[in-house]
Amino acid sequence: MKYRSAFDIIGPVMIGPSSSHTAGAARIGRVARNLFEKQPKRVVISLYGSFAKTYKGHGTDLALVAGLLDFDTFDERIRDSLAIAEKAGMEVVFRPEEAVPDHPNTVKLKLYDDDSEMEVVGISIGGGTIEIKEINSFQLKLSGDPAILVFHQDRFGVISFVTSVLSKYEINIGHMEVARKEKGETAIMIIEVDQRIDEDVLEELRKLSNVNRVIKIVD
Repeated sequence: MKYRSAFDIIGPVMIGPSSSHTAGAARIGRVARNLFEKQPKRVVISLYGSFAKTYKGHGTDLALVAGLLDFDTFDERIRDSLAIAEKAGMEVVFRPEEAVPDHPNTVKLKLYDDDSEMEVVGISIGGGTIEIKEINSFQLKLSGDPAILVFHQDRFGVISFVTSVLSKYEINIGHMEVARKEKGETAIMIIEVDQRIDEDVLEELRKLSNVNRVIKIVD
């Protein structure tokens, strides 16, 4: 595993006993909310591996819900997140699963609203570091660093148009990948960048031909 700094090993400033089970879980929940672009009304949380075995003892349940409420890892309200979610009208269902995952700290979140739904699979890999492995069955790798997700039609030139916009604004790409289910159908572009992204950049990307949706991820 590659670490970017000592804080990836020591872990972040946080509420809770475990950087993997608490801080990492909070970050997964927060990225899922960011992807959904609003607070969901209902969430079904499937827990796998060690998450399924220890989620109550290590506060993983509290942390995941706190992230969905947009709380950071050090927010004192994490301890009361379940009660806060209930008061806010967000229904939460926990489902410990027996299936053996590829990674022991794996969670699948299904987020629902009146007119939309989304499925997100994430893992906590230590020190509060996370990876998002799937979004609506698209296989990908998203770390939670500043990133742009571009949902688009799988057409010639779309990738070039997107990177040209980022080049225009002198935004450096740290990591990029493209996932698709079928040739010529919907695809998703994951672009991790070194700078914060202004709304002007997002709007220009959204106006590109064959681009359906653009989401900014900031952990």
